[in-house]
Amino acid sequence: MALMDFIKKQFIDIIQWTEEGDGTLAWRFPMAGMEIQNGGTLVVRESQMAVFVNEGQVADVFGPGTYKLTTQTLPVLTYLKNWDKLFESPFKSDVYFFSTRQQIDQKWGTPQPITIRDKDFGAVRLRAFGNYAFRIADPKLFHTEISGTRESYPVADLEGQLRGLVLQNISNAIAGSGLPFLDLAANQVMFADALAKELAPAFAKIGLQLEAMTVQNVSLPEELQKILDQKIGMGMVGNDMGKFMQYQTAQAIPKFAENSGGGGGVAGDAMGLGAGVALGQVLAQNLQQGLQTPVAPAAAAAAQAAAAPVGVKPEDVMATLEKLGDLKAKGILTQEEFDAKKAELLKKLV
Repeated sequence: MALMDFIKKQFIDIIQWTEEGDGTLAWRFPMAGMEIQNGGTLVVRESQMAVFVNEGQVADVFGPGTYKLTTQTLPVLTYLKNWDKLFESPFKSDVYFFSTRQQIDQKWGTPQPITIRDKDFGAVRLRAFGNYAFRIADPKLFHTEISGTRESYPVADLEGQLRGLVLQNISNAIAGSGLPFLDLAANQVMFADALAKELAPAFAKIGLQLEAMTVQNVSLPEELQKILDQKIGMGMVGNDMGKFMQYQTAQAIPKFAENSGGGGGVAGDAMGLGAGVALGQVLAQNLQQGLQTPVAPAAAAAAQAAAAPVGVKPEDVMATLEKLGDLKAKGILTQEEFDAKKAELLKKLV
């Protein structure tokens, strides 16, 4: 009876894995009651590694190449099974293949803004996204920590864990880079390098090697981005009050257009746009003149103003009044505001 059972056994001569499709990290060779023939052949292709597991214990690990399975090529397994040099019989072990090629274009991103400390803005909330690539570097560790005895282990089952590691280390990477937000957004390569440095030990703990890390975008939530845009705009005009008033006017015109509505809005009216800019220039001149006037007693200031008439061309005043009249007609200026500005301009003609 024992002889018949032996004859019925199937023996495996060649052990190999031909990957089909993408995304499989680990694959168990199907034994199904079969035994490995002593002197059989193990084929491990480039971008693969093979691990022999005997009774739940990891034994020998093979890199790319073709191996004849003997006591010489299976030293750990030989020791575990107490084989001597005369070993000739078939044996049964689980054989796992691992893909060691790069798993590229693994995406990561912040589902919610994360809060960080910033040198320029204090505490800010930012969003970021990019991708990364990794490979299995230690199949024995990956087998014991992650894939285990499963028939196959796909990349998809690991994506959530790895994405969580990336998000967990973003704050540390930003702090480690020492860059404020504006420099961080402008130097995404440095940010990616700092993030990869933080992640490498966490990947190594489960037998993986981080091969590449990219940061494709760093941004603020919409409401914070608007504040930053205003700060940048004011920074561009600096102490030039004329430019500042023009900037403020340009910012306000779209709002006036929205309020007026229809095709007759200021944004669609070239004359209205010109009037807005002219108004900004007039206000800027008045404000700048006020800033340049030294602090003096009231009587001396009044005498100085009377003795130094402002040279304004009549045609310039009339053109400005016409534009202010257009603004009043469109409802942008009230009657009181128009009358006050009109009186102020007419005084310049005296």
